[in-house]
This record gives sequence, C-alpha cells and structure tokens, in this order.
Amino acid sequence: MPTTTTTPATTPAVVFTDATLHRAQEITANSYLPVWIGPSGEESSGEAVARHLEATNALLNKDGWIRVHSYRWSSGADLADDDSMTVKAMVRALLRFVREESDNDPQRTLSTALRHVGEDGEHGDTDTACVAGYVLDRLIQAHTGSDSARATPWSERQHRTHADITALLTAGARFARAYGPCQEASAA
Repeated sequence: MPTTTTTPATTPAVVFTDATLHRAQEITANSYLPVWIGPSGEESSGEAVARHLEATNALLNKDGWIRVHSYRWSSGADLADDDSMTVKAMVRALLRFVREESDNDPQRTLSTALRHVGEDGEHGDTDTACVAGYVLDRLIQAHTGSDSARATPWSERQHRTHADITALLTAGARFARAYGPCQEASAA
C-alpha cells in the first residue's frame, strides 16, 4: 500500500476574526487580574504590546519557529576519562563534545521568542513580554471558548503550524492596538 505524505499548510488553519477579538476584549474586561499590568506593577500601552508582538513575529520569521524543543543527546557521546589524560586534553575533549552536541539551530518556540524580544530591549521589555502573553492567552480563550486555555500550550499542539503562530501574533497586535490602554494612560 503506498504511503502518502502531506506538506504543512502555508496558510493558517486558524483565523482570528474581529468577532474573536471582540470576545477576547469581553474576557479581558471580566478578568480577575489586570491584563495590561506587567510584573513591574506598571501598565503597558496597547501600542507597546503590539510592537512587542510584531517584533516576536519578525524574529520567528527570521530565525524560524519550532513547536517544541527536543533535548536529545546522541548516544555516541564518548568522553574519555582516562587517568592518563592531561587536564588540557580533558578540557579539549569536553569542548569538542559541547560543540558537536549543542544545537545551534536558532528556531524558537512562541514563549521563547516573546521572552527574547523582551530581553533584547529594543522592541519591548519583560513587562511587555508578560502582557503580550496575557493578551495571547485571552485570544486563545476567545478562540477556543475555554477559560483555561493558554497560548503556549495551544502553540505546542502537534498540528500547529508557523502560519497559525503568525496569525495569532498578528491578531494579538491588532487586539492590543484596538483595545489596549493608550500611551498617555500608561505614562501617568
């Protein structure tokens, strides 16, 4: 029997409509904790969060998105611990092993990309990273109809695609600009 393979969809399987954004705003308005306040205790503007989400999207488009990281070590690791080895030879062997085994793949998960944009400081900070996560959570709650839904586990589902993540980040930026606090309110 011939096997068939399917290629990943280039268009998102998920569409975030204006109705989804409106429902997310209703969820945000009824949230127990304030969505626009980050861990610093300060409010982030909708524009700042939108810029953070757009920078996250750009980073994932540049370096690539990966659903989850795989931390597998090769079974061929042969680190000699011979008593006759010099310290210098042991360090060289260890460095060679680390170089060979470390994954230099720049692909990032959604949560890692959000954090990296915040750590970079050019397009956001740790507060906007956290608030952006809250915003994405509310969009996923509106999209799925589940109060317990969160963006990170949603993004890690096996059938999720890069196009789905792009659609989520784009909708998040739209949501932040449409419903987030204005700059003047966050500067006060």
